[in-house]
Amino acid sequence: MPEATPLHPLFAAQVTGIDLRRGVTAEDAVWLRAALDRHAVLVLPGQAIDDAQQVAFAEAFGPLEATRPGARGAGSPLIVLSNLGPDGDIVLPSDRQVLNNLANRQWHHDSSFKPVAARASALSARAIPACGGETEFACMRAAWAALPEPLRAQVRGRVALHDFGWSRSRVAPDLVTDAERMQHPPVRQAMLLAENPHGPALYLGAHARSVEGMDEAAGRALIEALMDFATQPRFVYRHAWTQHDLVVWDNRAVLHRATPFDSHAERRVMVRTTIAGERPTLAAAA
Repeated sequence: MPEATPLHPLFAAQVTGIDLRRGVTAEDAVWLRAALDRHAVLVLPGQAIDDAQQVAFAEAFGPLEATRPGARGAGSPLIVLSNLGPDGDIVLPSDRQVLNNLANRQWHHDSSFKPVAARASALSARAIPACGGETEFACMRAAWAALPEPLRAQVRGRVALHDFGWSRSRVAPDLVTDAERMQHPPVRQAMLLAENPHGPALYLGAHARSVEGMDEAAGRALIEALMDFATQPRFVYRHAWTQHDLVVWDNRAVLHRATPFDSHAERRVMVRTTIAGERPTLAAAA
């Protein structure tokens, strides 16, 4: 039977007692879904799995998204987050892959730029650098619970526009193509979600461009104030990767970001599967 050991006072747990190379039983799947609801981030160490085994694990949480065009793994359930080219060598700093990895260093929810935002993500560490390259998670349920009432009053019932083209262009002007902008026009997302049995969660991230009903400057100021509050160290769990760690997180309960490493000299290969959302965030709005 799997067991969960807390990794942080507010959220995140390490899971032992399950070997994903043997598959996920129906009982395991029920336990994992309940554990993810409760802890928001689950760390499963020592899972030396292949792509097919990772897909099978992720499917225990629900149907999977297909990777967007323009990313490695496009059209498949897998996205490869790496600084290596097809020949296995480290790519140049100007390579589009490296620039996309820079975008992942911003606090974000995966797929918040889609009409139905992702439910969860699972990330497998295939090759890790000797130093750096950790992933940080910020608990948006705990942030909402601690948020001062004046800020809460500005969030309730509000909708933010999430814009993929806008967020990517802030990393590099040419990072997003015209085709990608057309494929991912701005979408409306609730700023507060109440779908989790363990409490409501703020929903923000790097793709959140503006707030409906507010002028641009006021909306940006609100988003930035909420982001600054929600990503304080007291709400953050920092995961230092060991090879073959598998981490799954609730995209509707936590923000996450990658931390820097020497991408010119160190190899990093991570493979992600993304569990699709069941309904738009507006249907889960508090």
